[in-house]
Amino acid sequence: MEAINDVHVSEPGLIVVDVAADDETAFAFHAALSARWATTSVERTTRDADQEGVRLRCYLDLRQPLTEPAGTGGP
Repeated sequence: MEAINDVHVSEPGLIVVDVAADDETAFAFHAALSARWATTSVERTTRDADQEGVRLRCYLDLRQPLTEPAGTGGP
């Protein structure tokens, strides 16, 4: 993966998340994050020839109020 750009973590609450997993798990993890916080969209994973599984990078913005995931019946 490319190096993390300073602008992506330039303020408190901005986070870069790198996930190493299989495709299904990586996309499920991203879906769980995006149900609660603003995240960048992801359309594909990357694969390193010398590593098992895939990698996925997304960017989160935790500066917004936390929301309940859909279907949890929160307040």
